[in-house]
Amino acid sequence: MTTRLIGPFNRVEGDLEVRLEVEDGRISAAYVNSTLYRGFEPMLAGKAPADALVIVPRICGICSVAQSTAAAAALRELSGLTLSDNGRLALNLVSACENLADHLSHFYLFFMPDFARDAYATRPWFERVAQRFKATSGTATADVLPARAAFMHLMGIMAGKWPHTLSLQPGGTAKPLEQAECLQLTTLLRAFRRFLELHVFDDSLESVAGLASLPDLTEWRKNRHGDLAIFLEVAEDLGLEKAGRATDVFLSYGAYEEDDGHLFASGLWQGGQAHPLEPGAIVEDLSHAWLAGDARTPAQGQTLPLPDKPGAYTWCKAPRYSGCVAETGALARQMVAGHPVIRELVRTHGGSVTARVLARLLELALVLPRMEAWARQLEPKAPWCHHARLPDEGTAKGLVEAARGALGHWLVVKHGRIANYQIIAPTTWNFSPRDHQGTPGALEQALAGLPAPETEDPPLLVQHVVRSFDPCMVCTVH
Repeated sequence: MTTRLIGPFNRVEGDLEVRLEVEDGRISAAYVNSTLYRGFEPMLAGKAPADALVIVPRICGICSVAQSTAAAAALRELSGLTLSDNGRLALNLVSACENLADHLSHFYLFFMPDFARDAYATRPWFERVAQRFKATSGTATADVLPARAAFMHLMGIMAGKWPHTLSLQPGGTAKPLEQAECLQLTTLLRAFRRFLELHVFDDSLESVAGLASLPDLTEWRKNRHGDLAIFLEVAEDLGLEKAGRATDVFLSYGAYEEDDGHLFASGLWQGGQAHPLEPGAIVEDLSHAWLAGDARTPAQGQTLPLPDKPGAYTWCKAPRYSGCVAETGALARQMVAGHPVIRELVRTHGGSVTARVLARLLELALVLPRMEAWARQLEPKAPWCHHARLPDEGTAKGLVEAARGALGHWLVVKHGRIANYQIIAPTTWNFSPRDHQGTPGALEQALAGLPAPETEDPPLLVQHVVRSFDPCMVCTVH
């Protein structure tokens, strides 16, 4: 057996390290290390509860709106507030804007450039992929960056700024819009739709959203020349639909609240069926983390550094749902929500690189039309935010969906101050270490069994699997 150390991975911030144990050219075990401790949770202790709205968005500059919405949701539950109709619509719009922009960045800037490497020069698709996706010189960058920037103007209109907006409040939004600004939203969304239909899909969003089976997808891509079709060609050639399977247990907190529930339902997919979400089933195991303490529910959890802890190998905790390793993200959202193509793909091959990336691209087609509808429903003269005094005592949680998956904030208030604040980010779920039973986390399981040729440094397939989970390591340990 040989040991290989792989990292950094992420093109945004690279504090991720993976130790591979390799036998006969294949990975027998993987150990995922989040190498950076930041300490936001202890930082919040003793603060006024409303201070969380200022502090937690600074956890991450990529998903700061998701952190804001989770904090606001926890404070909303603590105070017993309900969202105003405009506030709910605004929250959906800014959350969707951040999530779709993240999907776009992941696909074009983090994931696809790996296939433009010289190692794939003999593949029949290589020249087209290199011309389109090669880092710094591919034509995709010139297309996607202006489109993403224009789309993000929605944040300026609705949230005042991005990242780290202060407009999102427990009862709605502190930034009401005038009628002219609502019309601006419609213009921005229409322009983003044109980009998606021209470059990503080479088809209407409604056509893509209506795909109902794998044969439908196969037939659809025959006459398409967009970037999704290119990805599907590459993925089929490399067998990515069979690579990177973890537990096939999928967790979603529910995304985009509407009058009759969520656009994408909350729940757990396990054993071939969806189950209702039970937040009380979530426990964080610390046995292999450089943290003191034992396994606890998040509301009772601790974040106390213990860097010399024997047997530990990461700063990341190990969240478990009823003792199970759960995967989260767009794939999990679509499995729980019941997207027919995604469920059929997972039923055939299990969770995979192909399934994770395809789910994110499908969400572009599924969510943008809903954003257009939400923008039309805004009523500038109606209330935008409800208000209430925060109680001096209480326990609450805020569960939302970031682009990468389930994000939860747990809050305990005593004597008008934060007594405990615990966060489980999507990458904490997916990049968790082993628990006290020795069960590996989702990525650790997804890497086991993959080829690790000595001629590849780092192994190409390992990179594709890691990037399919889209690591955000500052969120992992916050």
